[in-house]
Amino acid sequence: MAKGIYVSATTPGSGKSLVALGLADALHRHADRIGFFKPVVHGTSAAADPMVALMKSRFDLDDDRCRGGLTFAEVRRLLAEGNRAEIDARCVEIFAEMSRHCDVVIVEGTDLTGQDAAVEFDLNARLANNLAASVVAVVGAKGRTVDEAADAVEVARKELAAERCSLLAIMVNRADPKDVDAIAAALKPGASGRPVYIFPELEDIARPTTGEVATALGIRQVAGRQDMERDVRSIKVAAMNVANFLHVLDDGALVIVPGDRADVMVACLASSFSPEFPVPSALILTGGLAPEPNIYSMLAQAPFPVFAGPDDTYTTAKQVSEVRSEIWSGHRRKVASALGLWAKRVDEAELVERLHLPRLERMTPLRFLHDLIERARSQRRHIVLPEGTDVRILRAAEILHRRDVCDLTVLGNESEVRELASTQGIDLNGISIIDPATSELRQEFAQKYAELRAHKGVDLAKALEVMLDGSYFGTMMVQLGVVDGMVSGAAHTTAHTIRPALEFVKTRPGVKLVSSVFLMLMPDRVLVYGDCAVNPEPNVEQLADIALASAETAAQFGVQPRVAMLSYSTGGSGAGEAVDAVRQATELVKSRRPDLAVEGPIQYDAAVDAAIAESKMPGSTVAGQATVFIFPDLNTGNNTYKAVQQSSGAVAVGPVLQGLRKPVNDLSRGCTVEDIVNTVAITAIQAQSVPAHSAPAQSGAAGAPASEALAPSVEAKA
Repeated sequence: MAKGIYVSATTPGSGKSLVALGLADALHRHADRIGFFKPVVHGTSAAADPMVALMKSRFDLDDDRCRGGLTFAEVRRLLAEGNRAEIDARCVEIFAEMSRHCDVVIVEGTDLTGQDAAVEFDLNARLANNLAASVVAVVGAKGRTVDEAADAVEVARKELAAERCSLLAIMVNRADPKDVDAIAAALKPGASGRPVYIFPELEDIARPTTGEVATALGIRQVAGRQDMERDVRSIKVAAMNVANFLHVLDDGALVIVPGDRADVMVACLASSFSPEFPVPSALILTGGLAPEPNIYSMLAQAPFPVFAGPDDTYTTAKQVSEVRSEIWSGHRRKVASALGLWAKRVDEAELVERLHLPRLERMTPLRFLHDLIERARSQRRHIVLPEGTDVRILRAAEILHRRDVCDLTVLGNESEVRELASTQGIDLNGISIIDPATSELRQEFAQKYAELRAHKGVDLAKALEVMLDGSYFGTMMVQLGVVDGMVSGAAHTTAHTIRPALEFVKTRPGVKLVSSVFLMLMPDRVLVYGDCAVNPEPNVEQLADIALASAETAAQFGVQPRVAMLSYSTGGSGAGEAVDAVRQATELVKSRRPDLAVEGPIQYDAAVDAAIAESKMPGSTVAGQATVFIFPDLNTGNNTYKAVQQSSGAVAVGPVLQGLRKPVNDLSRGCTVEDIVNTVAITAIQAQSVPAHSAPAQSGAAGAPASEALAPSVEAKA
């Protein structure tokens, strides 16, 4: 049977869903098959539980591995009938069915709310025992003093011991941030001597979103942008004249206004379009009153949602103030904040060590992407994003900051960037914004650029003009160690993104050209394809360079490099100029890296299929199990990666640029927010292998000057 971990609240309002989510995120990197089970769900259907839905979507779990059990109404009926055994039997049956598909199952208990709290505690303890699950006890500290929180931990220990539960860990959640250290000092050590993890109340999680408010109040949207993820930072009731109201309006305020106060509505709309004034998170029109049609047409342009409800202003304000934010709402910004908090507060290695999980056998796409975030976070680096006026960049920056992945700098006119973020409901607090046009760094950067490019006739005046370009300014930040890496290309060509790096960052010593790979995330493994984006027709030396760089990149991302030098012929079965070039490149790789497993020329089928490999190239250490595939030219590589991506459903991450002294990576102009997040994480990981204070490359210094004549194919995003 699968190992069970029972997340049990020991006090009402503990916020145990954060712990369940954090556990799932951690275990997904350490177990092949995780599952999620919620024995008791609120609502009319176990299948419709929002926490079950969140876990399914977040961790790509099917119905066999993510389920609800009984509804709360069913449980209350069975308890009233004295039929507790039926509850246990049905939950054990579901857990047993899930165990056939899972190695570890996270079980989230009930909430301990209302008059049934004592009964629910007993129910959770009994279910944990019947499922043979270790308990992670979650103590809610909200509204408690330091001593009360410490006492609650002791009570949880004693009560769970009395129920003969196997206690895996205790976590204190929703503590006042200023009390976290005092609570830690006040806690008595438990029998195991293991740490108790303490989470402060986090504003980003506690604040409801506009969508949560609308759902809780049952109100409908009548105008404005369809944006249900905006944080409600405050509540403002428009009960004064417009001039006075604008003085108290602030960013993210939810404005509650009678439906006949057109003056306030127009003022809020005008405020949102002015850089000097705040942008509300939403408007709620109260009293069932409808504004004039011409006001409606104006509100249609609002960058925030406008709702209408039947209740009066006082009743509406009271209802809004009672709305609780829930992680299970699934808003990615809240999930990012929750996972960022988990990463800051929990020693994941220590916690996982307690579980004695079996060794991983597969690398799924989701696990690989989660690993990227964790590895990037493990050695914090600083990444610059030059395209500060692209909404996708700003959304990704917010997610990265909330998940605490790395330090970030965004380039652009600060007022324009902040205005765009404000109108889109994006929180950039904690993220540095630099305007190249006004930055004091521009003069220093221009002088350095003029020095490095003097042989190309660049003087200081020209260099000052060049440093207005975000790609050049950002790349110089990387070159001079102000930041550790750059990600760009969401709104620019590949050539625009990497040309500055080719001009003055240059390649690493021993590397003669910049190339790229795609990380191809297959259902159970990760393959590396190179070069599919940069070099159109590499010669023998360049093919060898690409192979060596790709093997190094593979190892950097946890893939054991077994390199297949691809051709239309395997071994000595064919001849011709193209095959001979691959054969020579293979020999060159072997001479430069005798320790590297490499085979070529070899056809793709012989490289991936063990049966075909046995007939075409028996005894090879690469054939049939290759992990790094080097294509003979860009045409073959680009078409192959796209064919595999489309036909097999593989996730293609990249292109990842390799060979530069310091990391600069390119985005597709069709990239999603998730693509940007992943590329930033990759860049941060690449930066971890660069010495913290490596000397900038000088013109003509060791390290090849990387060709500045970009191939035409690079202009079109791969």
